Amino acid sequence: MVNYTSGMATLVSLGPPPAIRPDALEEKKHKLYAILKDLNRVIVAYSGGIDSAYLAWAAHQILGENAVAITADSASIPESHKRDAEQFAREQGFRHEYIDTFEFENPDYVKNDKDRCFHCKNELFERLDQVAAERGIDTIVYGVNMDDLGDYRPGQRAAKLHEVKAPLVEAGLYKQEIRELARLAGLPVWDRPASACLSSRIPYGTAVTPQVVKTVEKGEEEIQRLGFRQFRVRFHGELVRLEIAPEELAKALDPEMAKRFVEIFKPLGFHYVTLDLEGYRQGSMNAVLQA
Repeated sequence: MVNYTSGMATLVSLGPPPAIRPDALEEKKHKLYAILKDLNRVIVAYSGGIDSAYLAWAAHQILGENAVAITADSASIPESHKRDAEQFAREQGFRHEYIDTFEFENPDYVKNDKDRCFHCKNELFERLDQVAAERGIDTIVYGVNMDDLGDYRPGQRAAKLHEVKAPLVEAGLYKQEIRELARLAGLPVWDRPASACLSSRIPYGTAVTPQVVKTVEKGEEEIQRLGFRQFRVRFHGELVRLEIAPEELAKALDPEMAKRFVEIFKPLGFHYVTLDLEGYRQGSMNAVLQA
């Protein structure tokens, strides 16, 4: 949970998620379905990650054509994520559209302070509000889950401002429970690695531009081609810091692999190529907010 005091953010730990119990999971699933049924017509803010993908699928199961998933067509979203979002929507047969967003035209977003995510989500929800008003749709939902409440997520303030609903939170669902529900439903996204927008790879205080995020995207595409599954390319000006999942670090530490990293990132303009020995961890850029 996040508390705000005098404009500063303080993280409050929610503790570890509960162990998955089949009976409790089934109860939460039915609660989610009941929440969605009551919404009648909805727009799902759909990034293509596991949470929004499962939410879009569930909304389609309950509401059919009265649910439409909409993805922001933004430079901050990797093209590979957009392709994955399209493919999943096509396979599962739910309505999917794109909408242009213009957060990079907002100086408050570009300056990349601790409220960057607020400005991004505020832009997205403003655009979705317009679509909803034009089509007579009452409700917008997004895929925040219980685990997200324990990290610094200013986008949640934007959701509250625009009265965007969070059905996964209302149903009490944690990330691992959403993955299990997706697995039980036979959805191929159930084990999709955690994802986030490309701007989250840039440290607070460093300007976020389309050029910078595209450099990060090119690097991450190459890392993926090397066979790594869970990782982040963190941009620090002349230095790039690679976060690789702990279970994949041994492969990353191989001298030949180190050489490949250099061959990838030096041509992208980095003078120094480093490997973070703590490995990948979600929200690592937020550590400075707690210092």
